[in-house]
Amino acid sequence: MKVSDILGHKGNNVVTVRSDDTIDTFVHKLNLERIGAAIVSDDGSSVEGIISERDVARGLAEYRKELLAMPVSKLMTRSVLTCSPEDSVKDVMELMTQRRVRHLPVMAEGKLAGVVSIGDVVKNRLEDMQMETNVLRDYVIAQN
Repeated sequence: MKVSDILGHKGNNVVTVRSDDTIDTFVHKLNLERIGAAIVSDDGSSVEGIISERDVARGLAEYRKELLAMPVSKLMTRSVLTCSPEDSVKDVMELMTQRRVRHLPVMAEGKLAGVVSIGDVVKNRLEDMQMETNVLRDYVIAQN
């Protein structure tokens, strides 16, 4: 199973924010879209960074009242791990686990092509396990 298979089910929609958007704008977008992170992209196809609800929590502890007026660029993670549509779901799961990240932008031909979350990866793995269980059950039943 590949990342492209996950994107085929969930779609390629990517929620982005600009680096000069305020944290207030970002927080409202998270709430509106019901997501936990957004890709920071000034042009919609490149990746300047990623920002999550965890970044906001840390920022609140550090900056208090000034936080909502700050630009996203102040809190975003600039060094972003990415994957490609051709990467295996297993490899992406290992990368996310080892590096302790919950969202990976998917890059195809140098452009943003989607995002996979740890939830997407786990859901995919559970579906694979259910299919394997069904195949094994059918095999055992056929042998009797």
